[in-house]
Amino acid sequence: MNAFYDSLYLFIGGEWIDAQRRDTAAVVNPATGSEIGRLPLATAEDLDQALDVAQRSFQQWRQTVPDQRAKILKRAADLILERAPHIATQMTLEEGKPIGEAMDEVTRAAEYFEWFAESARRIDGRVVPANRPGVLQMVKRQAIGPVAAFTPWNFPAITPARKLSAALAAGCSVILKPGEESPSTALALARALDDAGLPKGVLQLVFGVPDQVSSHLIASPVIRKVTFTGSVPIGRLLSARAAEGVKPITLELGGHGPVLVFDDADIHKAAVEGVANRFRGTGQVCISSTRFLIQRAAYDRFVESFVTATKALRIGNGLHPHTQVGPLANPRQLGKMEELIADAVAKGARVLAGGECLPGQGFFFEPTVLVDVPMDARVMHEEPFGPIAILMPFDDLSDGLAEANRLPYGLSAYAFTSSARTAIDVADGLEAGMIGINQYRIVATELPFGGMKESGHGSEGGIEGIEHYLTNKFISQI
Repeated sequence: MNAFYDSLYLFIGGEWIDAQRRDTAAVVNPATGSEIGRLPLATAEDLDQALDVAQRSFQQWRQTVPDQRAKILKRAADLILERAPHIATQMTLEEGKPIGEAMDEVTRAAEYFEWFAESARRIDGRVVPANRPGVLQMVKRQAIGPVAAFTPWNFPAITPARKLSAALAAGCSVILKPGEESPSTALALARALDDAGLPKGVLQLVFGVPDQVSSHLIASPVIRKVTFTGSVPIGRLLSARAAEGVKPITLELGGHGPVLVFDDADIHKAAVEGVANRFRGTGQVCISSTRFLIQRAAYDRFVESFVTATKALRIGNGLHPHTQVGPLANPRQLGKMEELIADAVAKGARVLAGGECLPGQGFFFEPTVLVDVPMDARVMHEEPFGPIAILMPFDDLSDGLAEANRLPYGLSAYAFTSSARTAIDVADGLEAGMIGINQYRIVATELPFGGMKESGHGSEGGIEGIEHYLTNKFISQI
């Protein structure tokens, strides 16, 4: 065990529940491959208790005035910031990302609690003039009910924060199931909310076998809203389960982000910043750029800059301050990288950088650049979710848009050009929920986060983020 890694619990009814008489799962440090903690897994009885408490606490929390909800969320944001170095260290130990990235994520998670604290005060309705005398017509917006929220391991602070802050601001109680591979970070958020004065039982945190937990929670009549971030196949499954109970679901699923680099762009900037974007989080980022489409006249220059910058990246343990690329989160990701690269090379692709697992401890894989990748290679159709970048040329706008929009994904997309006309046309033509023009940083607390097509539906963040946790009630009174 690692002395610096926190003990792990379930959080139900305001109580921190340890592993006694429960099955457990190992939590592994991906930089060393060693076990650092044992995670208690919720029993069916634990889940039933969480549902019962969520139902009862909802009646209290929905009646709590918005100003009081806002004060609790703001206090939680302050506590998260105060504890950021510790939370970031926990994240790096269990997920592997460089400590600087972890600190940035914790800070942005706190910003979501701050943002939605203010949103709680802005939940409004309207009075609609009636076409009959003596009639008062009102539309009120109220909390939809207890929420089942499911988040993955790759962003263990910011993804739970988006869901928790919006749902709690709306007046909903929440049962959160974070990723079992990075549990301590989510538990730290729960502890901040608990210490900030969130009433006992408004938030439950459970872990377990994902399919068993999701089926148990979604099937319960207690749950009125489902929200999920994760893979497309699991999103389809949970969407079907929610539909059986006619429950709304917000889905933020996978992507295969295209980047269109036109020959009038700042080619070096697009390449160097593209390397930083692609290999951030060791490529385990759903909105990451994966397919770099470069207009043919600039292709060779872009490739040279991109490969040079990729080879200069420093790989290592995320706790080391100079590390730029940490390990993959688990051995499954290593195997997938090897399979995708082997398949592409067998079909004619060339590897210009990386392409290999690193020897020794941990789940390290070299940042990899592929060119001449044929269209029948798996990596051209499957989200890599790892440190693989694909570089390919295109001729004109219509050619580039056709490739960018070819896949069923529609989460993020990027374009680089010095032409205002091209920027407008490409932004209109790209089929993605989030688009960056001449930049890769497209996530902000005040803006919606979400995709289209098979990348999901609904948005988190921004003024849109709270809407999915509210329901409209029309009242006509004489």
